[in-house]
Amino acid sequence: MMGERRVEQGALFYEFSLERHVPQDHLLRAIDRFVDLDGVRAHLASFYSPIGRPSIDPELMIRMLLIGYCMGIRSERRLCEEVHLNLAYRWFCRLGLDGDVPDHSTFSKNRHGRFRESDLLRELFESVVRRCMAEGLVGGEGFAVDASIIRADASRHRSAVDGAAGLPPGAAGRAVEEYLAVLDDAAFGAATPVTPKYISLSDPASRWTAAQAGPASFAYCTNYLIDLDHAVIVDVEPSTAVRQGELAACRTMVERTQERLGLYPERLAADTAYGSAEMLDWLVHEQGIEPHIRVFDMSKRDDDTFSRADFTYDHATDAYTCPGGKLLKSSRRAFKVPRAVSVKDDMIRYRASTHDCAPCALKPVCCPGQPHRKVMRSIYEGARDMARDIAKTDAYVTSRRERKKVEMLFAHLKRILGLDRLRLRGPCGARDEFLLAATAQNLRKLAKLIPLRAQACPA
Repeated sequence: MMGERRVEQGALFYEFSLERHVPQDHLLRAIDRFVDLDGVRAHLASFYSPIGRPSIDPELMIRMLLIGYCMGIRSERRLCEEVHLNLAYRWFCRLGLDGDVPDHSTFSKNRHGRFRESDLLRELFESVVRRCMAEGLVGGEGFAVDASIIRADASRHRSAVDGAAGLPPGAAGRAVEEYLAVLDDAAFGAATPVTPKYISLSDPASRWTAAQAGPASFAYCTNYLIDLDHAVIVDVEPSTAVRQGELAACRTMVERTQERLGLYPERLAADTAYGSAEMLDWLVHEQGIEPHIRVFDMSKRDDDTFSRADFTYDHATDAYTCPGGKLLKSSRRAFKVPRAVSVKDDMIRYRASTHDCAPCALKPVCCPGQPHRKVMRSIYEGARDMARDIAKTDAYVTSRRERKKVEMLFAHLKRILGLDRLRLRGPCGARDEFLLAATAQNLRKLAKLIPLRAQACPA
């Protein structure tokens, strides 16, 4: 039977509740419990004028940005459209049905002004970390650190010049100003004296790298310091895409978590890139942290001759013993006034006697092209030896397994949140995006773990 044709008749009154139309298991409903923005207005009070037209509520902009990064909405134009149409997004932003969504240009103006000058995004990130600590998700005993390459918003085919030539005299723009401002930063311009192969005119601070899969491109590194209990990100820092920049970022994050969050880990897990002698010595002697890190050691020879590991070091005599039983010393002359040991490039040279090496039967497999054998030892070798001893323990095996949690966070960052390429340019733009993405990951972690833990409690 054919139904009758009905003409839509507009109702005179409507009763509609956003609260009733947002599902109880919606992700934003779970996240909303942990978003505390009461202090945003007070934090930004000095950046607003007491006169003039009312501005856009900063809390609204922060809530919209959290939606974008939690849901993988990369474009701010699209974000404004989605908040305008999606009821759950309106509910999270406290807009109601008739609330106006700000224009996308509002985000750019505030980002380059109030948000960066007040360091608001760093405060937002740390407030979420403190909430994780209050909920018992941060143990504070074991940390892990790693870096991941994120492509910059810079074409690899256009606007690139030879790195040796530097920037042209007429180069200008916000990204160029930020690049010049970080030339002395240990995580950026001062990370390495090596001249980059190419420099991007649109984003000079980004680094030309081929370390990632696919063709070489301009990129930054996002550095995560996580707690190993529940993989909560306790700090995040941008750096240039070189190993030295990652090491500088690691030091910055460890010191900042101690200063601002009061977290003093007992151990730090990382891959071999963090196993340099200077880094291990800094962890052991300056920070008192056990390095659960494989030692970065290039002393092994591949020409079938004896490596440094074949020589035995004696701390009491400060000398090496070769496989033939002869001594290698840092100094063989007896001075009336003891002289300091010669150190070059943070390395001490230990040499054998020519009279011992010349008649030795092991010379062909020890030093076939030299009159005597020489072994170099780092001035930080004590920290390296400690790391080698830790690598033989069961705790190191556990840390090596748990270190994969930080790599899973990077996979989630790129595949789920869609941050495989930056949208903002310059070091400040990279920092803003990394902070917001890490904040979103911690909020999603809270939303995932707290309900599960609450259900596990007995009634």
